[in-house]
Amino acid sequence: MTTTLLGSILLDGIAYAMILFMITIGLSMTMGLMRVTNLAHGAFAMFGGFIAATLPARFGLPPYAAIVVAVAAVALAAVPIERLLIRRFYRRPELDQMLVTIGIMFVLIALADLLFGSALTTLKLPDSLTGSVDIGHRSVPVHRLVVTALGLGVLAALWFSVERSSFGIKVRAAVDNAPIAQAVGIDTTRIYAFTFAAGAGLAALGGIAGAELLPMEPAYASKYLVTFLAVVAVGGHGTLFGSFLAALLLGMVDTTMKYLVPQLSSIAFFATMFLVLLVRPNGLFGRHA
Repeated sequence: MTTTLLGSILLDGIAYAMILFMITIGLSMTMGLMRVTNLAHGAFAMFGGFIAATLPARFGLPPYAAIVVAVAAVALAAVPIERLLIRRFYRRPELDQMLVTIGIMFVLIALADLLFGSALTTLKLPDSLTGSVDIGHRSVPVHRLVVTALGLGVLAALWFSVERSSFGIKVRAAVDNAPIAQAVGIDTTRIYAFTFAAGAGLAALGGIAGAELLPMEPAYASKYLVTFLAVVAVGGHGTLFGSFLAALLLGMVDTTMKYLVPQLSSIAFFATMFLVLLVRPNGLFGRHA
């Protein structure tokens, strides 16, 4: 393996891992905090990409402004979904949760098909992200560097929010024991709604950042559903660093195989998941129920 090839694998693998992390961390927190298996989570990433691509093309909005609007719109749209639908299934069996959220996913897929069409939608990158930077003896796409920095920034912001803020204390209390948290005056319903909306917004951001690798299409939410669930399973429900390391591991495995033996990339991806879960059934950082 040449140094150039190794550098390409590392760069693309880390960027892909950051995309997986941003999309799946909200799903992981939803499963860990609210005990809800939300199979519609990928639709938030899909709509984020669609909106960010459509606003500049149809309405002439600057790309960066379109990204902000897309993330905010998806986060706000997630609030009524949580309040009117998801909240009613918090204490229901997992099968009920899966059926209602997969139903929501197919409704959102149909809505995306109606609003944006059935063809693949490309997201035009801002001019500032289309160039490359010379590092040593190779050129590195600016987009890959920005995606990597963005993922690390999200990790740092979430760590501070969860570990160093009063809101994080309340979230951890709700994760550990929701009834006790409610008994001491913590408004868990508000925490659930905010966490769900924040997770949806991060998924939208990940969908926008990853539109070059995971193109937007109405079937996006179902096409990548198992991939997103695999990251959550390997990391462990509700664990920040577990989700990050799982995304890094699976992203690197998938990218490496796509460079070396493309036909085996999916096999390697899921074989890695199987091996991790055989050794750590609750994921890398998961806890026993």
